[in-house]
Amino acid sequence: MKTAEKLAAGWLLTLGFMFLTLSVSAALEKKSATKPIALGNNEYLAKEYLNRDALYLLDTTARNGIIFGIPTMVLGSWMSLGLYRQSKYEKKALQQQLSDRLQSTFYQMLHENQGRVTVLGFAMNSQLPAADARQYLDLKAKEFNANFQVTEEGAVSYHFDI
Repeated sequence: MKTAEKLAAGWLLTLGFMFLTLSVSAALEKKSATKPIALGNNEYLAKEYLNRDALYLLDTTARNGIIFGIPTMVLGSWMSLGLYRQSKYEKKALQQQLSDRLQSTFYQMLHENQGRVTVLGFAMNSQLPAADARQYLDLKAKEFNANFQVTEEGAVSYHFDI
C-alpha cells in the first residue's frame, strides 16, 4: 500500500511539473511570436502579421497547463507530505517500542540478578550488539549512580542498588 502511495505521489508531482513546464513554454513562445520582425533597410515593407490561430492555441495551452498543473502539483505535494509525516510517526513509534523493550529487559535483569548486570548478559537478553549494550548500560549507570566492577579478564559488571 505504501509503495503504491509513493508511486502515486511521484507520478502526480511529475505530471504537475510537466503541465506547468508546458504552460511556461507556451507563454514564452507566445511572447516571442508577438515580437515584430525587423527586416533591416526595408522597414516600410514589414507588415504586422499575427497568426491568430497559433496565438489562440498557445494561449489555450498555457491556460490548460496551469489549470491542470497546479492542482496536480498540490495533490502530489500533499500526498508526499502525508507520507513523510507517517514515516516519521512510524519511526518514532518503533523507537519507543525498542526503548520500552530495552527498559523492560534491563529491569528484569536487575530483579533477577539482585542489581548486577554484565554487558554480555544484557546483550544476550536484549539482542543488541555489544557496543550498543555497553552504551545503554553506561547511560543507565550514570542515571542510577551504579558502581562498576572490573574483573581480571577486563569484563565490566554494573552493580545497581535495589
